[in-house]
Amino acid sequence: MVDPMPSSPDDDTPPLRAGELLRMGLHRTPELKQGFRISLAFAMVIAVGRLVVPIAIQQILDRGLSTTEPDWPFVLWTCAAATVALLLLTALNRWTYIRLMRTAMNVLYGLRTRAFAHVHELSLSHHNEAKKGVLVARVTSDIETLAQFASWGAVSWVVNSTMIVVAVGALAVYSWQLALILTVTLLPIVPIMRIVQRRQLAAYDDLRTKVSDTLSSISEMVGGIRVVRSYGAVGSTRRRVRAAIDRQYTSQLRARFYFAIMFPVSDVFSGVALAAVVGVGVWWGPGWGLAAGTLVAALFLTNLVVQPVAELGEILDQTQTALAGWGKVMRLLDEPVEVVEPQPGVDLPAGALEVDFEHVDFSYEPGHPVLHDVTLHLPAGINVAVVGETGSGKTTMAKLLCRLADPDAGRVVVGGVDLREVARSSRAAAVRLVPQDGFLFDTDVAANVRIGRADATDQDIEDAFDALGLRWWVESLPDGIHTPVGERGDALSVGERQLVSLARAQLADPGLLILDEATSSVDPETERALAEALAKLATGRTTVSIAHRLSTAELAGLVVVFDAGRIVQQGAHAELVAEGGVYGRLYESWLGNTRAA
Repeated sequence: MVDPMPSSPDDDTPPLRAGELLRMGLHRTPELKQGFRISLAFAMVIAVGRLVVPIAIQQILDRGLSTTEPDWPFVLWTCAAATVALLLLTALNRWTYIRLMRTAMNVLYGLRTRAFAHVHELSLSHHNEAKKGVLVARVTSDIETLAQFASWGAVSWVVNSTMIVVAVGALAVYSWQLALILTVTLLPIVPIMRIVQRRQLAAYDDLRTKVSDTLSSISEMVGGIRVVRSYGAVGSTRRRVRAAIDRQYTSQLRARFYFAIMFPVSDVFSGVALAAVVGVGVWWGPGWGLAAGTLVAALFLTNLVVQPVAELGEILDQTQTALAGWGKVMRLLDEPVEVVEPQPGVDLPAGALEVDFEHVDFSYEPGHPVLHDVTLHLPAGINVAVVGETGSGKTTMAKLLCRLADPDAGRVVVGGVDLREVARSSRAAAVRLVPQDGFLFDTDVAANVRIGRADATDQDIEDAFDALGLRWWVESLPDGIHTPVGERGDALSVGERQLVSLARAQLADPGLLILDEATSSVDPETERALAEALAKLATGRTTVSIAHRLSTAELAGLVVVFDAGRIVQQGAHAELVAEGGVYGRLYESWLGNTRAA
């Protein structure tokens, strides 16, 4: 029995109606309107231009060939004029298509970059709740559904609608009776299309959700492949992925069911309409004064109507897919940004920064507080170790210092300025976090270190390693600082990834450095190398170390002890050991584990 995959965060949100989605999408996608009116005008000219052939045929048959002596000059001139018009329309059609494709690519680029930027602005609580595969689906596959719609589908509705109106109008000029028969025959398809459209949009909305779930399941399996293999969980994990794919398959069939309805319905009504016009025109046409050329033109015009009608099924399916994906992206863009950057914002002072927590409360979810009335003063240039049991709130403190989130109550003040008033660029330069996972991008060592300062040269990067006493490690690499690190830095050990992270921080030269358990997952030998590098990195700046191993706390100038989201002790290591309490218990436990090891 395979456990069902948890639903995506937006599963319970009912899909919007097509009109609402279109209005929202056009408002939030300005690229779709850039140059769109010109392209639309040319597309309508193309639709009207399709009348050239039936009109030319009618004129040739009724005027050029209707007498015993054909008017060959008229025939030739009419054919020549029609040929020139068709050539011009072909060139216009190609040019219009190129413009539409450019518009489509601009739409995809603009929407994807805005969605990606918005994901980075969302709160930590949103990222904790949302599955990574869902967010990836929003900025990839959901936006891809708009590609075909933006390139032709949107204009196709207008072109086909215009073609139908123009062709019916032209037919009415020749014979209002035939135009009426054609219209009455095709009218029933409108309510059928409306009913199908509502159900189809809901089905495609569900399909986009299932695609997100599939991507999440695959992402989870790939990301946890080591655990899956080491615990022999390949079978159960594959069943989870297969179950997600099965749900997507079922949802896809349900959505395509409506497409399968529209296609034959359109064909049936189109065939009936064509047969009715031909039958009535041949039987009663001569009595209405319709000449042979007019009847042939009426047949061509009828075909110009039924062809777009037959295409409506495909266009409707494409439109529902795009609207469903568009709706998912709109919901993402409507997610509130809780950490709002100030405009223009205040710059932090240079050098080491003092830090103050003033009665800070924080919770990731309402009703589940993580920090309670935290008040703390850290002088500039101090080396602080923050310790506590897992879940005590020490890592949350580090996130607030980087302004990855804002406190629910109270203030975090750095360098005398409330972090909520600090300009993003100044905060990014003055406050740096070295996380415990040492995340690296799939490039070389130099490029990963250069994230600390984008304009840094290779010599600057070499100097950063030298300043930390890590020249020996760089020289041990096959290609020095240009050695590839692999995806997520997998070509390096955990400790080596941390060395790169420390060099990145050294290059940035921040006034406040936050180290989130930087030595918690390394072997003792690498820990010594990291400790030496950390000591040099901390010189001249305020350093806050989220410490798991109390060896870090022993070297700190101040130890801050968290317990259940509160600061319960602070002072020098020796003082706290003598005092006992929470820190004393932690220290005794750490000593016991060290002796056992």
